[in-house]
Amino acid sequence: MAARGCALEAVPLPPEVRESLAELELELSEGDITQKGYEKKRAKLLACYIPLLQGVDPSLQAENRVSGPAQTSAAAPKQQKLRPANSRDERFRSDVHTEAVQAALAKYKERKMPMPSKRRSVLVHSSVETYTPPDTSSASEDEGSLRRPGRLTSTPLQSHSNIEPWLDRVIQGSSTSSSASSTSSHPGGRPAAAPSAAATATLTGPAAHAHIADLHSAPPDVTTGLVELSHCERPQLASVRGVPRGYSGSVLETAGGVPVSSRVSSKIQQLLNTLKRPKRPPLKEFFVDDFEELLEVQQPDPNQPKPEGSQMVVLKGEPLAMGIPWPPSLLAALQRWGTTQPKAPCLTALDTAGKAVYTLTYGKLWSRSLKLAYTLLNKLTSKNEPLLNPGDRVALVFPNSDPVMFMVAFYGCLLAELVPVPIEVPLTRKDAGSQQVGFLLGSCGVTLALTTDACQKGLPKAQTGEVATFKGWPPLAWLVIDGKHLTKPPKDWHPQAQDAGAGTAYIEYKTSKEGSTVGVTVSHASLLAQCRALTQACGYSEAETLTNVLDFKRDAGLWHGVLTSVMNRMHVISIPYALMKVNPLSWIQKVCSYKARAALVKSRDMHWSLLAQRGQRDVSLSSLRMLIVADGANPWSISSCDAFLNVFQSRGLRPEVICPCATSPEALTVAIRRPPDLGGPPPRKAVLSMNGLSFGVIRVDTEEKLSVLTVQDVGQVLPGADVCVVKVEGAPYLCKTDEVGEICVHSSATGTAYYGLLGITKSVFETVPLTAGGAPVSERPFTRTGLLGFVGPDDLVFVVGKLDGLMVVGVRRHNADDVVATALAVEPMKFVYRGRIAVFSVTVLHDDRIVLVAEQRPDASEEDSFQWMSRVLQAIDSIHQVGVYCLALVPANTLPKAPLGGIHISETKQRFLEGMLHPCNVLMCPHTCVTNLPKPRQKQPEVGPASMIVGNLVAGKRIAQASGRELAHLEDSDQARKFLFLPDVLQWRAHTTPDHPLFLLLNAKGTVTSTATCVQLHKRAERVAAALMEKARLNVGDHVALVYPPGVDLIAAFYGCLYCGCVPVTVRPPHPQNLATTLPTVKMIVEVSKSACVLTTQAIMRLLKSKDAGAAVDVRTWPTIVDTDDIPKKKVASIFRPPSPDVLAYLDFSVSTTGILAGVKMSHAATSALCRSIKLQCELYPSRQIAICLDPYCGLGFALWCLCSVYSGHQSVLVPPLELESNVSLWLSAVSQYKARVTFCSYSVMEMCTRGLGTQTGVLRMKGVNLSCVRTCMVVAEERPRIALTQSFSKLFKDLGLPARAVSTTFGCRVNVAICLQPNRLGKLAEQGTAGPDPTTVYVDMRALRHDRVRLVERGSPHSLPLTESGKILPGVKVIIAHTETKGPLGDSHLGEIWVSSPHNATGYYTVYGEEALHADHFSARLSFGDTQTIWARTGYLGFLRRTELTDASGERHDALYVVGSLDETLELRGMRYHPIDIETSVVRAHRSIAECAVFTWTNLLVVVVELDGLEQDALDLVALVTNVVLEEHHLVVGVVVIVDPGVIPINSRGEKQRMHLRDGFLADQLDPIYVAYNM
Repeated sequence: MAARGCALEAVPLPPEVRESLAELELELSEGDITQKGYEKKRAKLLACYIPLLQGVDPSLQAENRVSGPAQTSAAAPKQQKLRPANSRDERFRSDVHTEAVQAALAKYKERKMPMPSKRRSVLVHSSVETYTPPDTSSASEDEGSLRRPGRLTSTPLQSHSNIEPWLDRVIQGSSTSSSASSTSSHPGGRPAAAPSAAATATLTGPAAHAHIADLHSAPPDVTTGLVELSHCERPQLASVRGVPRGYSGSVLETAGGVPVSSRVSSKIQQLLNTLKRPKRPPLKEFFVDDFEELLEVQQPDPNQPKPEGSQMVVLKGEPLAMGIPWPPSLLAALQRWGTTQPKAPCLTALDTAGKAVYTLTYGKLWSRSLKLAYTLLNKLTSKNEPLLNPGDRVALVFPNSDPVMFMVAFYGCLLAELVPVPIEVPLTRKDAGSQQVGFLLGSCGVTLALTTDACQKGLPKAQTGEVATFKGWPPLAWLVIDGKHLTKPPKDWHPQAQDAGAGTAYIEYKTSKEGSTVGVTVSHASLLAQCRALTQACGYSEAETLTNVLDFKRDAGLWHGVLTSVMNRMHVISIPYALMKVNPLSWIQKVCSYKARAALVKSRDMHWSLLAQRGQRDVSLSSLRMLIVADGANPWSISSCDAFLNVFQSRGLRPEVICPCATSPEALTVAIRRPPDLGGPPPRKAVLSMNGLSFGVIRVDTEEKLSVLTVQDVGQVLPGADVCVVKVEGAPYLCKTDEVGEICVHSSATGTAYYGLLGITKSVFETVPLTAGGAPVSERPFTRTGLLGFVGPDDLVFVVGKLDGLMVVGVRRHNADDVVATALAVEPMKFVYRGRIAVFSVTVLHDDRIVLVAEQRPDASEEDSFQWMSRVLQAIDSIHQVGVYCLALVPANTLPKAPLGGIHISETKQRFLEGMLHPCNVLMCPHTCVTNLPKPRQKQPEVGPASMIVGNLVAGKRIAQASGRELAHLEDSDQARKFLFLPDVLQWRAHTTPDHPLFLLLNAKGTVTSTATCVQLHKRAERVAAALMEKARLNVGDHVALVYPPGVDLIAAFYGCLYCGCVPVTVRPPHPQNLATTLPTVKMIVEVSKSACVLTTQAIMRLLKSKDAGAAVDVRTWPTIVDTDDIPKKKVASIFRPPSPDVLAYLDFSVSTTGILAGVKMSHAATSALCRSIKLQCELYPSRQIAICLDPYCGLGFALWCLCSVYSGHQSVLVPPLELESNVSLWLSAVSQYKARVTFCSYSVMEMCTRGLGTQTGVLRMKGVNLSCVRTCMVVAEERPRIALTQSFSKLFKDLGLPARAVSTTFGCRVNVAICLQPNRLGKLAEQGTAGPDPTTVYVDMRALRHDRVRLVERGSPHSLPLTESGKILPGVKVIIAHTETKGPLGDSHLGEIWVSSPHNATGYYTVYGEEALHADHFSARLSFGDTQTIWARTGYLGFLRRTELTDASGERHDALYVVGSLDETLELRGMRYHPIDIETSVVRAHRSIAECAVFTWTNLLVVVVELDGLEQDALDLVALVTNVVLEEHHLVVGVVVIVDPGVIPINSRGEKQRMHLRDGFLADQLDPIYVAYNM
């Protein structure tokens, strides 16, 4: 303890001062006093010894020098280690390591990482008001301004002496606040309370919003004063083009325009700044095969350290002592002591108060074991057969607090020649790992479990009162072995005398890295040899006392405390775990009171007792001759040993007493340090280079003091054993002397096999090490220990890690325990619980990725924890040169526990992978870790047209073009001429079939609310026309906005406009509950379409002018509003007849999924051509009834609702989709009731039915819903067909008679609203030649699609994506596939843009900007070669044509059109083209609580927004799963994961996701996310 810093070394301190210092130190480490209090008390203690330094904290002065090589090198060689000022967690630390971590962190400029945002409800958090500026009154001037380089300041408000620099920092720093910590989470909120006058004065302008929350978000930087990102570096984002003010967030794309004060954009900017730093490993060249994206394989670095030593020789232990009268077997020893020394104490059990409850004597042990053996062999029968035969396995289920009964049970089984299998007590039916224990019991054929009365009562019971069967366990009989249940054997009964043979004595369980549990069998001979070797190595003598803190059921606790102790008639004091938790000093007190000569502990016990030893002046450890540290092989045991010695040397503990040992389940004890009186060499330490170790090479660190591992020896090999070190991978060649490998042991005292597992037994228990030449080292087999290490000087064994904790990242090896030690050296005490840190690796994208999970203290604030996390990342990065893939903090006490404390690693890993860990903080760093992604694609220069053969072959294939049937053959041109103008058609129908019904409108109850016959519609249209001319005084060609709910009024108003020569524009009415977002869209369409008048209903008219509307838009600027509710019955003098068919008929406005508002112009010619094609394709006649459940405002929905019935004369049953919200079955009931042969719906309607009626098909059948009438149910869409949805819909409603092939898809877009419609394919019409073939589905390789190629694969092959054709091309429509860039025609099955030519193409965009280029490009494109005459319209969709084997009615082979996705929607990432829907499909599959997902990119980062359908505390589980799945399946690194409530992702009326709206909402901070994770 003496050496505090260099300055103190000169001054010898009296022991009592040292002791007080040690106490202070521990008080601080436990958080009992503050740092300031500690420094004051410490200064007081040392004041008289160091007068020079008075007034300033001496430790500051001592340590204020750069904590560089000088200090650490001084520390390394000393036996007595220096402990740095902020010594915290001695158990997990060697001091060199701590100093290294601190120095490593000091090297970093503090990286401003964007902190994740968390919604307030997820964590209760104090607001800004509770924070005060740094207190300057009590600190003296110089003390306040001193900075400590070696220590991480984690108290945010202590280290600045005056307010100005603290505030400046707040104002410069980019905002890292989160919605949890900012006072108001909506933009523009006022800070709740200004922290102080000075603060208010300084915070003005935008900084006041963005940064007030910073007052406590980032602790003052201890490393540099620099802040990397200042305001001026933020991108100044463009404003929106030509949009009226007030619309930026609503409809139009904000073209990258984000308000600069937006918190999200500043965080993303920080994220980009962090990611701009070059990744450490430079990416090597990749090889990209034509089809596959090959992942990079990391090549070994030519400069990596390589072993240079000579080949090691097998190390032989001292021979087993001869001439000592060893007993022939352990049972013989037990019999001898039980009969000759029956009163000798064998085992003392303690209760949780530390009182001795019972002492078992050797006589009692012998008699009770005999009783049990007799009972087991003779008194248990089933069907008159003995239940057990010699050699059967029996489970021992005893709590840690009952060593006496365990010992009786163990020896009783041995006496009865049964094989005990000790296991943990299963507390619940779902204990961590208990399923695996069940597997072990099952595979060992265990049928009987022994236990105590008390334990049996505590086990979970089934209804019958029997012990419940645990998950995965075989059926067991339970036998309680308390005395009253046993039978005394007759006098003449003796157990079969046993010699120590090769038969199995007992089975010890072991849990592997993956969590599987195996049983290691130990033979009678091994058992005896182990006891002899331990007796000799530890110098045990008869009647010695041993204090045992370990678990007596397995490992060293069993070998020393139950087996070897009996051989030597020792007295064991067993300290239960429960007592250690209550009183960590108990073992030391027992050593003292029983004058124990030996003690058996773990580092944890030494550490706990250190923290509890204050005020215990009277304990003495002078009786100890051996303190065996069972986990001495752990990297952190060295610091526990040092710290323990430091404190207890003054209480009689001699340094040479501490004996670390190394054990393994397979080889039992591998090595143990002996005290000098037993001939042990002096102990040694090695300071090894972490970099060397990661390449498996031992380099004693000389130059770079930062990344080192300090290890202590674990002593010498056991007597009678041979040890060698072999290579970890491949054949077991001997390692060189400076190489780390797996330690192998040959001795008669190792385990013999894994029970029942012959294959792995051979590779582990029967390894034959080879020399470099390939010759076996010896003919005897060695056992692999699972320990990684080397043999050092004096033949001492050093262990540097375990095979189970090995993580191979790239080509380097890292040890989980070392990573834990580094994390703990980053001042963990304030944020995470000591000893509750798990490190493991998961495989993502063919490499191990490191995951670190820790339990967070409940009092740690969000910012503190985040700060700690980012420092841990930096420390691990610096010391191990490896990136952490994921760092998660979980609430206290939620990690699965191993039976005696500690963390159940494999269970933790399992929960992480299943999304069941429920962390409260997550930081993912895929950008830094994942370095084996495929090379980004470089676009190849295209082949010029000259090299292509013009004609029907392109690169050996036919040109991809297809067309619907010819219109000319189908209909007499006479009728076509007559039906050229829709107003004429309506008048003709009103005249010839006046009472023929055209429309029926249903409400939510299914009742008809309004109808229209031909003549009624004609008359209503006339009234509207009259009103327009008189009331609104409109001229021919004026535009009129129709703002109506879906209904007959809308249709009448539409024809009214046509009757008077006005151009109608249908507009969806605003939503009364959501005016703020829906009304601006209405206003915008009215303005952009230059409407001179708005036609609407009275209710909507009031809404448009209401006060609430005034808040959203300027209500004074509406054009004339006319309500058509009660207009007088008037006729128009004459109905307008357009001069030519090319006159504009109507405008079709809609908002694309990318957020662009566009209106297209439809001429009278195009309108009638559209109706004619649909009529022919769907065979619509006046006698037909069709049901339509679509929105009537744009696209094909509008055409079917308003145009087709008038043109073809069929009756349309209109079902407004909005009504389905209150009655989901409305549409299907209507189809059934009106026996509609043809029905149309949208994906959103189909989804509502599938979700809402999934369980109700039975109820619907009872109500008489029958869908067998349906021939075709068409989904109207402008996207890739959603196969999964249409298939589940078909399956679900098959029960209601829906024909299997009825559901089909359609495809239209802005330039042509109907390109494909699937026609009827069933019934009598099939013979009449109108039936087309069934839609075909193909499977394409998703990876090829990213490279703009189509590669057909088999169903179910990896990366396959099913695509179904979009429907049969309409009559008169021609389709071709063109290259997106060169505009040349493409071949069959090549991916390109779909171009369309047809008489019903729209004639162009009608936009307020009048961008002619846009128009020319989209509506009048020509191919660059081939047929350069035809004028095509570009759809903006990627797809391909494929000629199928099927033939259509005319005998032609059928060309199927496959739509892959919209070009505007695609994401260009890493040179490849991704379709958002593919990424979203993967994400939705990642976890059951992901309801919906949408992705978009922002500044080249992929942002994934996920709707959580579950509890908020499960939100953070999704972050890692989403990142993993996108990496694995799409080779993309997710930049930001946003978790939101269900329903946040905006969806339009066609059921398409509005990803750009979502993006704008996210960037403007309007989503109120549950959590936002910024992946580093």
